[in-house]
Amino acid sequence: MARVQLQGVTKKFGAVTAVNDITLEIPDKQFTVLVGPSGCGKTTALRLIAGLEEASDGDIFIGDRRVNDVPPKDRDIAMVFQNYALYPHMTVYDNMAFGLRLRKYPKPEIERRVKEAGEMLGIGTLLDRKPKQLSGGQRQRVALGRAIVREPQVFLMDEPLSNLDAKLRVQTRAEIKKLHARLQTTTIYVTHDQIEAMTMGDRIVVMNVGQIQQVDTPINLYEKPANLFVAGFIGSPAMNFIDATVADSTGRLFIDAGSFRVEIPPTWMAAAKPWVGRRVIFGIRPEDIADRALTNGASPSQTIQATVDVHEPLGSDVILYLTTGPHSIVARVEARSQAKMGQSIEVVMGMKKMHLFNPDTQEAVI
Repeated sequence: MARVQLQGVTKKFGAVTAVNDITLEIPDKQFTVLVGPSGCGKTTALRLIAGLEEASDGDIFIGDRRVNDVPPKDRDIAMVFQNYALYPHMTVYDNMAFGLRLRKYPKPEIERRVKEAGEMLGIGTLLDRKPKQLSGGQRQRVALGRAIVREPQVFLMDEPLSNLDAKLRVQTRAEIKKLHARLQTTTIYVTHDQIEAMTMGDRIVVMNVGQIQQVDTPINLYEKPANLFVAGFIGSPAMNFIDATVADSTGRLFIDAGSFRVEIPPTWMAAAKPWVGRRVIFGIRPEDIADRALTNGASPSQTIQATVDVHEPLGSDVILYLTTGPHSIVARVEARSQAKMGQSIEVVMGMKKMHLFNPDTQEAVI
């Protein structure tokens, strides 16, 4: 096991810069997730660590060893791919043992490692089967087992759950987390699914257009996004963004969006004061907006009128798509809300959880 470091790493494919001057340290034993939209550079970063791509610039370290010129087979890493990459003519046992045989491990040691991994993953009874006789979830476990038997310093996982159905994906991500807790191997996991990232990672690296936007714990990414991109990417449904100005009325500050006005709480007045009279982007998460009919003592200064365009019941709660003036807002309210499509309702903005962004730099102000 070892820490992984990237220092000023860049990767260019001709005129295209896939990874742009990223610096990152992944501590020993940590489960780190690289997340971002398609084309953001997360898989390229993983392939650079694995040695499947050569860095155009910068240094990559695994442990204390610079590995830029070390071939993939000598980096002491194991990779799990999206498509499993199993040999169809080999049994489960042979697929898991193949890498160890190439490295000329003794037969008893191979047998021990394969059987231990098989029992750990719940596929101990499937070792004599061929991949075509397995379900998608079982094949994914075989791919994980093949990585585990290597006992590497670092696990690299490239969207390993994307081929599974929704229920199996939830189950398998829990199994991977339990596996990491047991093995304590440094793990770097790539996904485009922010829910997967939030539920699995000890720490999350949010990427966009080849650059790191923020590195933080899941809860800090959610509560304290560094910029507009992170705020919009993390959370489901996505954060609402509304063009507004900060207005001062007899010492009280307000978010003025034209069709509505809501008061900024005392907690945020000092941070908002420099923005009085200036354009800002006001952000609030759908789950921080409530149906006023279900609240007690909601402040009128944090209440707005809106029309329900779409009503989506989810069982545990309801998603409301609202319109107020030119603004569209999404709210996630309690399931007992009586709001109906076409109806005008009052909703309460949870302004203690508001966000403000600089419209020019897109950096967070609050």
